Amino acid sequence: MSLSFQDIENPSESCRSAQEEQSGGRRRIRSDLIESSDLTMAMAALRREGRRFAINPCPLNTLRSSLIPSEEPVSSGVRYISTQVVRNRMKSVKNIQKITKAMKMVAASKLRAIQTRAENSRGLWQPFTALLGDTPSVDVKKNVIITISSDKGLCGGINSTSVKISRALHKLNSGPEKENKYVVLGEKAKAQLVRDSKKDIELIMTELQKNPLNYTQVSVIADDILKNVEFDALRIIYNKFQSVVAFLPTMSTVLSPEVVERESESGGKLGELDSYEVEGAETKSEVLQNLYEFQFSCVLFNALLENATSEQGARMSAMDSSSRNAGDMLDRLTLTYNRTRQASITTELIEIISGASALEG
Repeated sequence: MSLSFQDIENPSESCRSAQEEQSGGRRRIRSDLIESSDLTMAMAALRREGRRFAINPCPLNTLRSSLIPSEEPVSSGVRYISTQVVRNRMKSVKNIQKITKAMKMVAASKLRAIQTRAENSRGLWQPFTALLGDTPSVDVKKNVIITISSDKGLCGGINSTSVKISRALHKLNSGPEKENKYVVLGEKAKAQLVRDSKKDIELIMTELQKNPLNYTQVSVIADDILKNVEFDALRIIYNKFQSVVAFLPTMSTVLSPEVVERESESGGKLGELDSYEVEGAETKSEVLQNLYEFQFSCVLFNALLENATSEQGARMSAMDSSSRNAGDMLDRLTLTYNRTRQASITTELIEIISGASALEG
C-alpha cells in the first residue's frame, strides 16, 4: 500500500480507512459463511423430507425454481410410505405366518389321533340304524335340536353350517301345536343362537373337548340331557368327516320309546320291530327304554368325534390358506419396500447434485 504526503501528515485518517477496509472484508467473509450454512441447513431439511416424499426426476432449473418462493403453487410430488413402516409390517406378517404354520402342524397331529377314534365309533350306532332305522320324517310335537359345534374358532365355516341347519330345522318343524327347543354343545353355537333364540335354548354345555373324549364322559352328558329335557324326537346336528378339505353336515334322529311303539303299532317305518322276540322277563316297553338310552349315547359319542375330526381338518386347511396368504403379502411388501428404498436413494442423489450445482453457480 502506497503512502502519500497527506497520509503522513494525517496518520489517524489513514489508520481509520485501513480498519474500515479490514472490517468490510470480515463482513463479506461472514456473509459468505452465513449463506453457506443456510445452504447446508436447507440441504439437510430436504434430505429429511426426501425420506417422506419421492421427488420425480426433473431438470436443475426446475428444481431451483421450486426452491424459490413463488405465487403459483408447486406440486410436492407423489407421497410414498416410509421404509420403517414397511419393515414393521413385514415383521408382523412374518410372525403371523409362523403362528399359522405352527397351528397347522398342531391341527395335523390332533387330526391323525382323533380320526381313528371317529372311524372306530361308527360301528356303535350302525346296528341301531339297522334295527330302528333313521327316520327324520316322523312327525312329532316336541322336537329337541342338539347342535354340536367347537369351542374354538379359526376352523372355517363348520360352526356356521351347523347353526344354519339348526335354524332351518327349527323353522321347518314350527307350528301352532308344536314345540321346538335347542340343546347347544359348544361355545361357538352358543354365541350365535343366543342372539335370536335365547328363549328356546333348554340346555347349554361348553368345553367338552378340553380333555380327550371318551364314552364314559359322553354317557354322563347324554344322561343329563335325557333327565332335563322333555322330547318326542332328538335331532342331532353335526359335521361328518369326509376328508381334510371336506365335511358333510348330518342329522341323526333318536325317537322316544313312546313314539317308537306308536310307529311300530301303526305299521309305519318301524313296523318290522314286532318281528323280533323279546327274551327274559322284561316287557317290550322296558327293552325300548333301555335301547333308546344306549342308542342316544352311542349316536352322540360318534357325532362328537366326527365333529371334532371335522374341526381339526377345517382348522388345518384354514391355517394352510392363511400361511399361503401371508407369503403372498410378504412378496408384495418386499416389492413395496424395494421401490420405496430406491425412491429414497434417488431423492438423495438429486439433492447432492442440486447442492453441488448451487455452490458452483
